[in-house]
Amino acid sequence: MERDDAIRRLKELEGTDLVQLARKYNVTIWKGDKKNKGWAGHVLERYLGLPINSAQSPNFGSWELKIVPLKRLANGTITVKETMAITMIDPYNVDNTPFEQSHLLSKLQKAVVCARLFESQEEERSLLLRVATFDLNDRDLYEQVKRDYEETRNCIRTRGFEHLTGAMGVLVQPRTKGAGHGSTSRAFYARKQFVAKMLGMEKG
Repeated sequence: MERDDAIRRLKELEGTDLVQLARKYNVTIWKGDKKNKGWAGHVLERYLGLPINSAQSPNFGSWELKIVPLKRLANGTITVKETMAITMIDPYNVDNTPFEQSHLLSKLQKAVVCARLFESQEEERSLLLRVATFDLNDRDLYEQVKRDYEETRNCIRTRGFEHLTGAMGVLVQPRTKGAGHGSTSRAFYARKQFVAKMLGMEKG
């Protein structure tokens, strides 16, 4: 599916409760007391008629689908709830791949970012609020993401993969991905202020 077609179809869902769609498409949100953390993304992939995908290349050949949660603050303001996973970090690949050919860049160059309102841990309702496109075509953003990538690359080369930490990076941080403490896998994450820029929201 071409990105423009997907964007048009996804925008038709703005304001729709994704929990209701999960039921329609038989996407499991809860299995016993364990939550399927990727349920909302699976709903959108099913809606678009696309296979559920977690490969390192962009999901759909030329573009990448991401979904992020928003939260409503006490004063009514809606803001980004958490960082957004972009792609896993393979230390050998990052060490040997310049930014211009990296998985990180390919994931950010043609992204469709959907934002849903997180209301509670029970996930009884979650409205799709915004569908945005992001191409990393702003020169300042591009250069900062490149610097963040090179900081990660330099750490892997000089100190080792195990020294990567979420304290690194201005827009993109390399941090632990996986269940519990002691996880050895790492992924690139977009910090909340970067996600807000992707969605065209004011930093908040």
